[in-house]
This record gives sequence, C-alpha cells and structure tokens, in this order.
Amino acid sequence: MSIEVSGKTLETDEDGYLADIGEWEPEVAQSMARTDGIELTEAHWVVLNILRDYYIEYQSAPAIRVLNKTIGKKVGKDKGNSKYVYGLFPEGPAVQACKYAGLPKPTGCV
Repeated sequence: MSIEVSGKTLETDEDGYLADIGEWEPEVAQSMARTDGIELTEAHWVVLNILRDYYIEYQSAPAIRVLNKTIGKKVGKDKGNSKYVYGLFPEGPAVQACKYAGLPKPTGCV
C-alpha cells in the first residue's frame, strides 16, 4: 500500500502506517488526518510531537499513562488524561496518533 503526499509516493503497511518512519513530515500527518476527516489543531500537534520525541529517545511509543503525564506537564493537568487524548484522536493514541506521527504500529495493537 502507499499514500501520496506532496507529490511523493510513500509506502505504508496494510494498516496505513509508514513503512519508513524517516519519510515522515508534517504533511504526512495532515494528509492522514484529512483522510479521517480530522483537521489537526495545535493540541493535536502537541500530542504528535510528544510521541515523536519519546520514540526518538526510547525507540517505542509511550504507554498511555506516560503520554498523559507528559501532556499534563506541557499543557496543563486538566488535559493530562485519556479523555482528552481520545477527544483528539477518537481511534486512540496507539492507533491513530502513532500513525499520524509516522511511528510504527505499537506492539499489542490488533
């Protein structure tokens, strides 16, 4: 499978995750989100950047509890919870947000 972004064809797996995370750029996230009917806001980008930074450091996506805690530190404790994250990414941070962030499909996801 593949997606077309900014005139480039990027390979994806059968679930739409980038085959090469090095090909990620913000336009990839915007394209994927538009396909899902989501317009990425600054709040979405905070989560996507947290996911990407964590992945760069640890080579895996953070557990939801770690993600929530980091979001709470960056944008306020009232937003450091699963309800907030699922409001932004209705399919969930493991599925939708990681995909938009250009990360591999998290282990344990079916």
